[in-house]
Amino acid sequence: MSGRQHKETEIARRIRARGLAAGRVPAVIAQEIYEGCEPQFGTTRIKAHRLSNGIALADVIEQVRALFERDRKPVPGIGETLLSAYESGMKRPGPEYLHYLCSVYRVEPLALGFEGPCICGHGHMITEAAGSGGSQDERLDHSSGARETRVPSDGGDSSANGGEEDENVLRRTLLQLLVGGVGAVGAGGAVGGGGGVDPAPAPDSEVLGAVESLRRRMDQTIVSSTVSPAMLDHWEQTTNGFGRQYMNTQPLRLLCDVLLEFSAVRRVLESRQPIEMQERLCKMAAQLAGLSGMIMIDLGDHRQARSFFRTGRIAADETGDRALRAWVTAREALVPLYYGDPREALSLARKSRDLAGQTPCAARTMAPVVEARALAKMTSASGPRHEVVEQAKRALHRARAAFSQMNASDQEDPAFGYTERQLYFYQGDVLVQLGQTLEADVMLEQALGKYTGEDLLDQTLIRFDRALCRHLEGDMEAALKMGREAIEAIEPDYCTDLMLRPAHDLIKAVHSKYGDSPLLNDFRDLVNSRKVVRRTASGA
Repeated sequence: MSGRQHKETEIARRIRARGLAAGRVPAVIAQEIYEGCEPQFGTTRIKAHRLSNGIALADVIEQVRALFERDRKPVPGIGETLLSAYESGMKRPGPEYLHYLCSVYRVEPLALGFEGPCICGHGHMITEAAGSGGSQDERLDHSSGARETRVPSDGGDSSANGGEEDENVLRRTLLQLLVGGVGAVGAGGAVGGGGGVDPAPAPDSEVLGAVESLRRRMDQTIVSSTVSPAMLDHWEQTTNGFGRQYMNTQPLRLLCDVLLEFSAVRRVLESRQPIEMQERLCKMAAQLAGLSGMIMIDLGDHRQARSFFRTGRIAADETGDRALRAWVTAREALVPLYYGDPREALSLARKSRDLAGQTPCAARTMAPVVEARALAKMTSASGPRHEVVEQAKRALHRARAAFSQMNASDQEDPAFGYTERQLYFYQGDVLVQLGQTLEADVMLEQALGKYTGEDLLDQTLIRFDRALCRHLEGDMEAALKMGREAIEAIEPDYCTDLMLRPAHDLIKAVHSKYGDSPLLNDFRDLVNSRKVVRRTASGA
């Protein structure tokens, strides 16, 4: 321990001792430690709570593990390094760890310095009675306003144990009635079935308590949830935020953020949730899986991309949301479009269009665009065919019509929606593939003008499309110059396989028409060097 940490601990120890002598509870002492140590040592609220309890990092970890064990969950991977990172403010605990840390310290997330409600949707705070000499296990039942005593768990389900006790009360009562020859118990009423029978005894407080407890347990089971509406709102906002970051965040970093949230949603889905919450969770699972698939396309791992889209389809099917199911399918169509057979991409695009139906949504715009791109690839591979060209143009017309019917928020979302700049870009891309370079170049220039400094991925692909236009027009020097400018505008960490693919396509096209040349060799060396830097930077 450093001298600074030692002094911090000494001051906290004195504050704790005075607080205990005055009869204050640990939560109050933690606030006093925070106020006394934060200005000098930068002590965080979560650390102040550990110091107020007079325990070490290892003690907290053991308590968290014990709670996991009590709840019959696998042993968590939390260790002193991770907990120390929470206490230093370097990391924020995920929803599940935060819940158990709140349980250890018996406070709400805000008391530990973290915004938002706990994932469990219930309170952790010790009641006033417990803080003034009452039982430490006595809590306030927030759902009914009544006090109940928490039975210490020995590894089983305390809720289930309580239910068995209530049932035993009723069984004993029934047995007493049967032995005594009484057919039924009423609140002072008579027993039917013949005269001369003594009035039935009134149920005592123990029986009435068991009756009420069983009824309440049924209520709690029906509306049970391990996640609060506020937490769902937070997750939905976070998921939408990932969509906005998609075009301008380093892919591997975004993938890690997305999958951490994806894992948190999965854990909550393991428990039964009310139908409305279940559907919202499944929607987030589908969106996060789809976004992970999109990132895997960028990184060049088409197998993982397909797997994520398959997971996304399963989750979307649970929602019954046609627009969501269509969105996942349209995004999945990009895998064969980039890495497989364009005919499969065409089939998936048409399936997405059918799923969307007449629902105004992103997929109604995206699906015909993918359809047109697949048709254009099929045409360019075997020479121009008038019929296929016309099909591609009709698909683009449907996309423009569908875009005009989308709501404003979807028109601003590049991942879960479809933007006007994307529509211009991919129309231009289709025209390039069809060999209509003059019209394509105008469309691509308009598209580029709609982008700001963000959306690096699309801007790079647009520049390569314009370079291909120059090549098709016979200007090799201009084509390679534009290709070089596109490559040099990308930072190494953003040089994904998807970004480099059009650069290699340009090299092949130029080589096929002109053969080797110093300009082409220089461009090839630049592309290859960027690819090596990307692999090194990502640890591949």
